Amino acid sequence: MENNLYKYELHCHTGCVSRCGRVEPEEIVKLYIEKGYDGIVVTDHYSPMTFEPNWCPQRQIDFYLSGYRRMKAAAEKSGKDFTVLLGMELRHYGTANDYLIYGIDEGFLYSAGNLMKPWEKKIYSLCHSKGFLVFQAHPFRPCIRRCDERYIDGIEIYNGKTNEKLNAKAEAWARKSGKLMCSGSDFHTKAHTARGGIITKEKINNNADLLKVLKSQDFEMIKTY
Repeated sequence: MENNLYKYELHCHTGCVSRCGRVEPEEIVKLYIEKGYDGIVVTDHYSPMTFEPNWCPQRQIDFYLSGYRRMKAAAEKSGKDFTVLLGMELRHYGTANDYLIYGIDEGFLYSAGNLMKPWEKKIYSLCHSKGFLVFQAHPFRPCIRRCDERYIDGIEIYNGKTNEKLNAKAEAWARKSGKLMCSGSDFHTKAHTARGGIITKEKINNNADLLKVLKSQDFEMIKTY
């Protein structure tokens, strides 16, 4: 029996939602299919930069979901077996910290209210009540503080936009604290294509599959130093 391996991007921003994104969802799908990936988790910024000056992001959820929805439609039109899942990179008011949240769905976003208001402890409690996982993204970049490890499940130990030294510090912290680990390209431009992600023996078709794989830690980190 053939042993298949599957590649997934876990940190990706679209040009139509994240202000720092420079590539439209349809092009992102093409780029990652060309690189041999089997799917992407769309983690557009849910932050004051995305929703400014509107202080009621819950009224702009259709806008926030537009990148994910367009990417999902593009994947379906591609004719390839390419999975697109909804994730989030959350930043609260008054901090530069970012948190990758895996397992979310559209219904959660419509009902959750303004997710930028609660800080780590409350967000962690909310996410766990829904079965989601919370990872601190690129924790050693300038202006970012290492969060209270009681309120995260994991740490992004490899980030495609972060240098090797800082990624190594993130990995050391994760191993010392016993937290889950992940890798992502932090895709914003074409130059960021396929810089990170995971390789797994398990095919990821939905959020339940993703959460199972992340909890198992049975995958290879993609690192492109």
